[in-house]
Amino acid sequence: MIRAAWWKILCFCLLLYTCVYGFFVKVPKLDDRMQETIRNFFFHVPMWFGMMILLLVSVIYAIRYLKNPTLKNDAYSVAFANTGIIFGILGLVTGAFWANYQWGSPWSGDPKQNGAAIAILIYLAYFVLRGSMNDDEKKARIGAVYNIFAFFMLFPTLWILPRLTESLHPGGEGSDGNPGINGKDMDMHMRTVFYPAVIGWTLLGVWISTIKIRYTLLAQKMNYETD
Repeated sequence: MIRAAWWKILCFCLLLYTCVYGFFVKVPKLDDRMQETIRNFFFHVPMWFGMMILLLVSVIYAIRYLKNPTLKNDAYSVAFANTGIIFGILGLVTGAFWANYQWGSPWSGDPKQNGAAIAILIYLAYFVLRGSMNDDEKKARIGAVYNIFAFFMLFPTLWILPRLTESLHPGGEGSDGNPGINGKDMDMHMRTVFYPAVIGWTLLGVWISTIKIRYTLLAQKMNYETD
């Protein structure tokens, strides 16, 4: 039993380490305004990393469903998309808290903020689309096609367009001199927390997804037995 749950134990230990040591580790003083808010880097950025990984797994199962239309593939695709979007929303929320201290407002209309919001809305439309159909096979098939579209829309909304316009975020055209942090700003102390945080939050997303998958498959099995 312990062998099967080793990754869950690892997830718990990494997140405990992140949430405790993340508030005590020595951080660089990059900007007078940033100061201790730089610790949000251990939560905000790993949420986006976790979201991308979870949505990648979701789209892989969507493609697998189109090749092999089984309830299991659809359940995996939907569950990982659900958890990925939750992580995306948490990324927006933690980013808004950070922006309030750095830029004076939780939402400043920054291109990266707008792009992230658009990406989340595109995926929310995925769930609305699925909820609007009653036929399970049609719902899964159309949902899988839309899932692929939504995933590839992440690249222009999150990574390409914000970097082509003036942005307060690091990496944008007008980001030089603005308060912010990127990978180059991390010192050795921050890296000892950041990388475990990425792994820990991602494992938590997988853990949540597996619980959702088991519940969905069990509910479907019970429905078939009652029918």
